[in-house]
Amino acid sequence: MDRNTRPVEGVEHPDHRVEFQLSPGDIQAVRFGISPGHELAHAVRVLLRPAQHPLQWGWLRSVRERLPRDSFALLAAVIGDDGYMPDFLTAAPRWDMTPDAEVDALRTAALEPMRVDFGKMVLRSRGSRQQALRDMQAHPIRARRMIADAWSEVWEVALAPVWPQLERILRADVATRSRTIAASGISAMAGELHERVSWGDGAVRVRLRKHSEQVDCRGSGLVLVPSVMSSWGCMVLTEPPAQPTLFYPARGVTAGWARDSAETAEALGALLGPARADILLAAESARTTSQVARDAGIAVSTASHHLGILRDAGLITSERDGNRMLHLRTPLGEAMVGAVL
Repeated sequence: MDRNTRPVEGVEHPDHRVEFQLSPGDIQAVRFGISPGHELAHAVRVLLRPAQHPLQWGWLRSVRERLPRDSFALLAAVIGDDGYMPDFLTAAPRWDMTPDAEVDALRTAALEPMRVDFGKMVLRSRGSRQQALRDMQAHPIRARRMIADAWSEVWEVALAPVWPQLERILRADVATRSRTIAASGISAMAGELHERVSWGDGAVRVRLRKHSEQVDCRGSGLVLVPSVMSSWGCMVLTEPPAQPTLFYPARGVTAGWARDSAETAEALGALLGPARADILLAAESARTTSQVARDAGIAVSTASHHLGILRDAGLITSERDGNRMLHLRTPLGEAMVGAVL
C-alpha cells in the first residue's frame, strides 16, 4: 500500500476513511443500539476464519461441532468471510432490539433492496458461491425465507446459549460510553471508541481498509453499536434508508467472555455476596421491590435491605413510579457486571 497513491474503492489503502458529518442538531441525535443480526453475521465470519479471532476461541470450541451444516453453509455463502456484508441481514439497531425482532424483520425485508445487495455480492464473489448468489437474486422471496430459517437455526446453536453474557457486555459498554458523554462530551467518547475513530470539525471519522465516503447525517443523527463478535475493528452502514451507523468493538471482550452465567454469578458473589450478586445480575430491566424479592426467592424486607446496600454503592438506582419503587442497574453497575466477563 502506497501513501503516494489515492485510495481506490475496494482496494486496501491506509487513507481510506468514512466521515459522518454532524450538525449541532445531529449531535443531540447520536444514540446507541444493539444488533443481534450483526453479532450473528460476524459469528459466521469467526467460524469461517477462526485463526484471525483468538478472543472468540473459547466460544468457538463450544459451538462448531454442533452447527446445522446446511443452514450454516447458506449463511456463509450470503455473508462471506470478509468485506462487504448485505444490509438486509440486520434491522435498524435499537437499545431494545431482541433476536426475535431481528429475525422477524428479516422475514419481511423489502425485496428490491435485497436484489441490490445480492447484486453487489455477485460482483464480489466467484465460482459456486457466485452462482448461488445469482440464484438468490433471481428468486428473492424464496431466498428470504431460506435465509431467515437458516438464521434462526444457526442462532439457536451458536449465540442463543451465550446471548445473556454477550448482551451484558454490550449494555455495560453502552452504559460506560453514555457516562463519558455526560461527563466529558461526545468528542471524548468518540475518541475512545477505537484507535481508528476520531472526532473533529463536527464529524466522526472512521479509518477503514477499502472504503471512503462522506455521509451527511443532517436530520438523521448517528447510531453507535458495540459488538463482541467483530472485536477486531469497525464497520459502517451508510446507505439509505438505513440510519448512518458505526459498529465498534465493545469494551471488556476477553477470551473468557462466553463462560457460563453461573461462573459470572459466582465471581460477583465472591465480591458482593450471592444474594446481592443475583439481584445485580437481574437488574438490567426495572423491577419493583416485590418483583426483586420474588425473583430472588427472598422476603421483601430482605430484598429491600440488599437493594439499599447496592444503591449506596452506586450500583443500583431506585426511582418512584406512582406508589411503586423501581430498581435498575446504574452505569457503574453495568460496568461491574461487564468487567467480570
